[in-house]
Amino acid sequence: MTMQITGKITPDSLMTLESYSKWRKTEKAGLLAHRRLRTVALGDHVTLQFESERTIRYQIQEMLRIEKIFEEEGIQQEIDAYAALVPEGSNWKATMMIEYTDEAERKRELTRLIGIEDRTYVLVEGQPRIYAIADEDLERDNDEKTSAVHFVRFEFPAQTRGTLKNSTRVILGCDHPNYTFSTEIEAETLLSLTSDLR
Repeated sequence: MTMQITGKITPDSLMTLESYSKWRKTEKAGLLAHRRLRTVALGDHVTLQFESERTIRYQIQEMLRIEKIFEEEGIQQEIDAYAALVPEGSNWKATMMIEYTDEAERKRELTRLIGIEDRTYVLVEGQPRIYAIADEDLERDNDEKTSAVHFVRFEFPAQTRGTLKNSTRVILGCDHPNYTFSTEIEAETLLSLTSDLR
């Protein structure tokens, strides 16, 4: 029993609840390792989890399992909710999480970090910074604070994609005035991310 990777998530390409339950017992650890590989910390409080068809299929299957959804309409609703997070060959898509354990600090920092999702970028050597396009599904911040979770897309022009596929040094960064960090994406993670590009 394997999770199909087809390029398009459809109800027919998902496992039944019973099949998924069996798959999950033996394959969940491998999926979580794949997810960890595609997770990049940006400083101490921001993490980007780069999605793939595999991670999104897992997310959908988990939701179907938890909610015990087996009817076609419900399955399609879950696909509609998550499928837009699958990279499309010209981009990377990520769930961006802002994490502070102390509640008072979190509240204060989410106020200070309004707009952080728009100031996060990928830098490929010799190319201009590619800034995230954030929260295309809905507005996640207001005048008082930003959200702790954002969905971001890094859209790469063809030339940048070509350079990126052959690059060994790619930087993930943020230049928000209240949160300035950059980190080099590790080689193994970069290899996984560049496999999303066509």
